[in-house]
Amino acid sequence: MVSTTPSAAFALLTDIDRLPEWNKVIVKVVEVPEELRPGAEWVVRLRAIGNSWASRSTVQEYDPHRGVFSYRSCTDDGNPSYALWRWALEPAEDGTRVTVGWDLHPETFWRRALLVRIRSRQLRREVPASIDSLARLLRPAAV
Repeated sequence: MVSTTPSAAFALLTDIDRLPEWNKVIVKVVEVPEELRPGAEWVVRLRAIGNSWASRSTVQEYDPHRGVFSYRSCTDDGNPSYALWRWALEPAEDGTRVTVGWDLHPETFWRRALLVRIRSRQLRREVPASIDSLARLLRPAAV
């Protein structure tokens, strides 16, 4: 839950340049698309599992009116493994309800056998922390 309108939350969520402000795993934005729309891509540098790598994301759905943002992300090294992410923002009594889901698709042996389990456990902690960071950034300033 964030204490703002769905449109304000959606604007911050989809501001690619600001991703490192609320997602601790993203250490740097490398490439930003001119416009967010289906097919647009961006690249960030991530740090997790004791490593750092470039991750390329491709917009699948971008609908500010419905509050839906989904994308496919993968390492930028040619590995066929990927994740599908979907964010949904809905008006709620005290602001906006933020729902996020992800579906990991490990396509190589080591990612299926080991890394997907480690990364899944990490995401169960990281995603709520990211939503909390979003909420702090969107909290109205005290007067």
